[in-house]
Amino acid sequence: MGLDVTEVQKALKGADYPATRDQLVERAQSNGAGDDVVGALRGMDAGEFGGPNDVMKALKGTLGND
Repeated sequence: MGLDVTEVQKALKGADYPATRDQLVERAQSNGAGDDVVGALRGMDAGEFGGPNDVMKALKGTLGND
């Protein structure tokens, strides 16, 4: 089963965009995200994300309710 969109949104709460993959991973860790969410974020291509929609597009395929 894939990740829940709500889990990802909670993990990234308070993130400032644009943000790099590593910044998003750090934010998720500081928000207490589970290993599955952190791992999925680490698995995204490196680069900069302009907002939550960019993150969701990058995670497509790992989300449970695509």
